[in-house]
Amino acid sequence: MPGKPGDPVEPADELVRTAYAREAGDTAILYKGMSLADVAHVVGLIESEIVPRQAGGELLWALLEIHPSPPLDFAVDPRRGDSYSNREAYLRMLTPAAGWLSAGRARRESTTTGYRITVRERLLVLAAALEDCVAAALELAETHRATLFPDYTYLQPAQPTVFGHYLLTFTHPMLRDLDRLRGAYQRTNVSPAGAGSVNGSRLPLHRDSLAEMLGFDDTIPHTRDAMWQADGPIEIAALITAALVNIDRLAEDLQIFSTAEFGLVEIADRHARSSVIMPQKKNPYALAYLRGLAGESIGHLAAMATVGRTPSGQIDNRMFAYGTVPRSLSDTADAVRLMADVLRGLVVNEGTAARRAAQDFIGATDLAEVIMTECQIDYKTAHGLVARAVRSAMAAGEATLTSEGLEAQAEASIGRKLGLSADRIAEALDPERIVGTRTGKGGAAEASVEQMISTCREELEGHRLWRMAASRKLQEAETRLLLKATSLKMTPTTAREGARPDRENPAPSSGDESSRPKSTESLEDLFEDLPKMPPGRRRFPIE
Repeated sequence: MPGKPGDPVEPADELVRTAYAREAGDTAILYKGMSLADVAHVVGLIESEIVPRQAGGELLWALLEIHPSPPLDFAVDPRRGDSYSNREAYLRMLTPAAGWLSAGRARRESTTTGYRITVRERLLVLAAALEDCVAAALELAETHRATLFPDYTYLQPAQPTVFGHYLLTFTHPMLRDLDRLRGAYQRTNVSPAGAGSVNGSRLPLHRDSLAEMLGFDDTIPHTRDAMWQADGPIEIAALITAALVNIDRLAEDLQIFSTAEFGLVEIADRHARSSVIMPQKKNPYALAYLRGLAGESIGHLAAMATVGRTPSGQIDNRMFAYGTVPRSLSDTADAVRLMADVLRGLVVNEGTAARRAAQDFIGATDLAEVIMTECQIDYKTAHGLVARAVRSAMAAGEATLTSEGLEAQAEASIGRKLGLSADRIAEALDPERIVGTRTGKGGAAEASVEQMISTCREELEGHRLWRMAASRKLQEAETRLLLKATSLKMTPTTAREGARPDRENPAPSSGDESSRPKSTESLEDLFEDLPKMPPGRRRFPIE
């Protein structure tokens, strides 16, 4: 027989082992964010006089007791459901006032707010990692701003360049990643707190005040939109994928360039792993990991798009984003730091690179342009002439183009000689001279490379200053919130032994001035009252 409405129902074991376990498994990653959201909510309830003062103060005491990380006896039980239900169950053991925690909000508000707090913090961590990787790339590019290096397209020798110019290929996308990150942060750092359920709340919850307490830049204006934005996780997953694909492209190149066949660079031993069976092998394991993580991120992007593709009221799919997106952000930040360290340990084999930059007829494009400009021949004709000369030289086993070979092809193609001296041809094919002609904006000439490095550093500094300001704002907001909560908390009567006197119900004076409670407290007093780990109570680590 079905139970009566409101009767507790035990969830099916299969449900506990699957959906409930998945949700509860994200408790550690969301814990601090949800904790701050709960503290701000109760402060708001007290300030709006929705909750009785004593009950609100006791609930704040309990929340601060278990902030910012779970006590050792905080056992996550999937049978209770999600992170919110597990937190609420633990709070009920500390105070009967725990029932006020859900006043004016659904459980999804706590988790949604906690998720946004978690994601914004990890976005800033990723920003710092990207900044470090850009800095490492710029340091290496500056060191090798004049180091000759062969450039490749389709892994075929294309044109001579310098290693610094090649490396700047990846700093500009990383700076764009930082641009994208700042946009994503702006859209993430908006508050859903106080939204009620779907159509708002009849309670006088001050949403702007809640947003300010939690360090959000603004409030999500629409209450229904505030509860679940499918585009948010998709945007973060896309940002992660873009950043990792850029890192992957560099890792792919370096893995190829470090092979014996290329021998252009060498990965530091600390980023490699030796073969167990083949003594001569040095495997660039760090690069293989970066490549694999980029592939995984593409799967996460597809997953976030897929779980978000539902009716607008089907919001339980967010459970798949709550753990995946923050963990992916942390994994990506670690991967970007790894690439920065790879770059700091990288050795460029300059002698080999210089030789390769002069081999395989790599200067043929410049020679064709010299013929065009100095011999009054259109480029298409000059291109074909040089191509046939290269083919003829390769067939004859020659390593470079000669005046004789070019003149023979010219007479066959246009019926006249070019009149270029051997010295002029050699000059046109010289890799150092070729690079020196690339003086235009973005070119490989040393002055151009130095200008790009300087511009990138200026842009990087702007990103660094933004990140530091954003981090400082969050830290200051968190401190103010905890100070306010500490000033409002009240120790429950069941746990008052050894506690400080209640602010609203001070103990009667014994006549001793030193025993009387202070009417006002200094900032130092409030800092002293910030939540600390109780003696003997250990904490679980937070992911």
